[in-house]
Amino acid sequence: MSENTRDLTKGPVWWALVIMSAPMSLGILAVLSVGLVDAFFLGKIGGNALAAVGYIYPVTAAVTSLSIGLSAGANAMISQALGAGDDDDAAARNAIQALSFGVLMAALASLTLYVLHQPLFSIMGASDEVLTEIAAFMPWWCLSFPFAVTTMLINALFRAHGSSAVSAGFMVSEAVINIGLTPLFIFGWAFVPGFETAGAAMATFTARALIAGCSLTYAFHTGIISTCGAPFKNASNTVKGLLNVGAPAAISNAINPAGMALVTAAVATVGEAAVGGFGAATRIQSLALVPMFALSSGIGPVVGQNWGAEKYDRAAAAMKWAFVFCLGYGLAVGAVMFVFAEQLATLVASGGDATEFGATYLRVVGWSIFGYGFVVTANAAMNARSKAVWSMGLSLGRIFVVYLPAAWIGVTVLDYLGITYAAVLANVLAAIAAVGAVWMTGLFRSKKMDAAFA
Repeated sequence: MSENTRDLTKGPVWWALVIMSAPMSLGILAVLSVGLVDAFFLGKIGGNALAAVGYIYPVTAAVTSLSIGLSAGANAMISQALGAGDDDDAAARNAIQALSFGVLMAALASLTLYVLHQPLFSIMGASDEVLTEIAAFMPWWCLSFPFAVTTMLINALFRAHGSSAVSAGFMVSEAVINIGLTPLFIFGWAFVPGFETAGAAMATFTARALIAGCSLTYAFHTGIISTCGAPFKNASNTVKGLLNVGAPAAISNAINPAGMALVTAAVATVGEAAVGGFGAATRIQSLALVPMFALSSGIGPVVGQNWGAEKYDRAAAAMKWAFVFCLGYGLAVGAVMFVFAEQLATLVASGGDATEFGATYLRVVGWSIFGYGFVVTANAAMNARSKAVWSMGLSLGRIFVVYLPAAWIGVTVLDYLGITYAAVLANVLAAIAAVGAVWMTGLFRSKKMDAAFA
């Protein structure tokens, strides 16, 4: 391995997980904060601007799943190659091929969304006034998406090399720039005019473009990516490797926002206050899940490098440590949510019945969020093991086999409380399924099992 690569195949496995995951907690928190800031400032413009964000978010989240999937593919391919001791030049060449393909896909996705966004949001039910706000936002967001994919892929490559602090640094820097520019571009100041809704997207475009340029420059400087005199050598194999993991991983990441939209439709049968409380509670839940999301970002390189190095015991140990953390942390958070549910819901909900609905969700569902941690960490590990189809199946099963039908049955029988029970059932069953999937894909493999998986 080169001097710019941290060897994750040596030393205590738990420490490898810590050094890869801890910085990502800050990075993920920073990314989540951008959406909250956009909603806060656009809400001050008026209801139409805030409603536009509500329509835009699930669509952009689904499109962003493309970059998350490609990042998973790049991480699996590069980390396994590094663990196997492949030539550093070959790894750098594969990295630039992966980056080039990812940016091309992002440009095509952006163009498609730009062309179709008006009819798409019309079908979703946006009024003419809200469509006007969406039309101001989407062109700048579409322009920014290829830059976002550039940075996300480079971040995945740094993590594959064991440099999660670099990845987190770019994420935090982008968020800081975005948050700083958002009120300036929305409301204006001094010589800068206010662009209102378009300003939020302009801030995102500026931040993404700046950090994409910085991350690309630094990646070339460190040798993480390189043309190596033959940039297209074995490019077809690189694209195949990306798609084998990236396509199922992209679907896996799109499943949750799509499924949650359908669950929200079940909540809506209870009333608007229930929707407000449910939304507030799930935002709090997202913040509580940040350490588990960070762990899912960290476990991929650890599993990938050790699997490539045929150190299967270490990959198995990483998986066991991840499950132990998710269980312990998840139950601790569940206890906090149970005790302080009312206070937490008050921070985000609009008050009254919405706050009570949010508190009910936190009291009940909080005890089961460890199960979602099992899912995201198992998915990341299986992606790193190039078993992304299993990850996709696990995510599909949790949402569409368990959560969604149980939510509709639950709301019919037990009103809003039935939806919270459905979430608990989905999380607990998914945790059991995650353990089974990890076993079936060989991630609990030991030396004694080598013959079975040869």
